[in-house]
Amino acid sequence: MSKRNTQQRRHNIIADLNAQGEVSVDSLAKQFDTSEVTIRKDLAALETSGLLLRRYGGAVALPSEITEVKTEQLSQQKLLIAKTAATLIRDHNRIIIDSGQTTSALVSELANKKGLVVMTNALSIANEIHALENEPTLLMTGGTWDANSEAFQGQVAEQVLRSYDFDQLFIGADGIDINRGTTTFNELIGLSRVMAEVSREVIVMVESAKISKKIPNLELTWQQIHTLITDDGLSDEMQTALSEQGVKLIIAKA
Repeated sequence: MSKRNTQQRRHNIIADLNAQGEVSVDSLAKQFDTSEVTIRKDLAALETSGLLLRRYGGAVALPSEITEVKTEQLSQQKLLIAKTAATLIRDHNRIIIDSGQTTSALVSELANKKGLVVMTNALSIANEIHALENEPTLLMTGGTWDANSEAFQGQVAEQVLRSYDFDQLFIGADGIDINRGTTTFNELIGLSRVMAEVSREVIVMVESAKISKKIPNLELTWQQIHTLITDDGLSDEMQTALSEQGVKLIIAKA
């Protein structure tokens, strides 16, 4: 089934849900003349996108207050950055997607890519990847769960990563230090450095509002970073300063 048909079917599912308040897998499969497995994947993808809540045998509409929070969390800047990042991914690439809101926005942009292998340390991202209809090969780091980053960290995760090699790493940041590199509030920075170590290209996805934020922990140095994707909120002076660090600067625009 084409991506367009999938998107249209999911749009119609949400329309039915908004009208009825709940839908069932069985009735949707009959309505769209498709398998229950396909409908379950649709519902999983729509739940991951924050558009419904799955229940046994179907789904129910989200409470309005939850929908409002989800919309605020996924800013327009994050979406633009994710769309731009996706243009750098070729079919059959082996990629890592680190935990984070901006990086998680990248997942829905992978739906038309063929033969991807995707590693992540975040359960939420893994669930989104699993729901994609093009079914990328999914790898997880395992390791020790860190509630702060909502992802797996630690030596086990690092050992798993070192068993592979990847074309690209997509990683976010809490802040950007113009002179040093990416910075974070999280003191568990070992896994990020191993991710960079096993990847041929390191791509940082970060909103312009985070650039020049004073955050204590250095995560990746400019020497480890190849590309930085941000939105158009940077001054010309700031763009020049970043480019002088030897990284490729990409401005995501609508």
